[in-house]
Amino acid sequence: MIGRFKLNDEAFTGTIQGTRVIVERDLYNDSYEIGELVALPPVAPGKIIGVGLNYVDHALELEMDLPDHPILFLKPPSAVIGNGDKILYPPESNQVDYEAELAIVIGKRCRNIAARRADDVIMGYTCFNDVTARDIQKIDNQWTRAKSFDTFAPLGPYIIEPGEIDLSDAFIRSRVNGEVKQDSNINNMIFNPSALVDFISHIMTLDKGDVIATGTPAGVGELRPGDTVEVEIEGIGTLKNQMAKANI
Repeated sequence: MIGRFKLNDEAFTGTIQGTRVIVERDLYNDSYEIGELVALPPVAPGKIIGVGLNYVDHALELEMDLPDHPILFLKPPSAVIGNGDKILYPPESNQVDYEAELAIVIGKRCRNIAARRADDVIMGYTCFNDVTARDIQKIDNQWTRAKSFDTFAPLGPYIIEPGEIDLSDAFIRSRVNGEVKQDSNINNMIFNPSALVDFISHIMTLDKGDVIATGTPAGVGELRPGDTVEVEIEGIGTLKNQMAKANI
């Protein structure tokens, strides 16, 4: 399990072992109690590639045909926040929705990776909330503005390495104020993580730390200031954030 932390003015990545964080240095390793550190988003991505309409149940919910290939969009890294951080409700929108997603974190610079080799370039997996200003998305007829507001990419809490998890039958859920809103399974994906790495890496170079947000299942809905939203994926953990009004 991999996390990113801050101590004083230094940010670093470490491996979590029980209640301790091990940080590899050039000549030695440091070890910290996790309670000593400030937790950050587990990765600082150079780019976030989102995938739309990638769950069978979500497509059925929307009465839409299943796509023939992944539908892609981008979110800016400036939207990233971590577990426990506030999602800010922008004054430009009147409907902000949650979308629970599995995130793939890329582990090395790569291009033209076949699906069978995808595990070679995946650092691991974490939870993602593709927060979206739904009213703006409908007005614009494209997705960039609606998905790009600051704080609209909650990510975390930690990265689980591929060998530590079996995603073949893992549940994915969201809760708002403790009430389950989305309850599905990773195996409902139309294009699985390996297929997504294959497709995307044949379009663009993927760099270490880049994030692929793999789409959301049925049950997306609205958040209001004061709401607490959780994204839980079996074997990974729970990402929890509260929504607050943005300061104008």
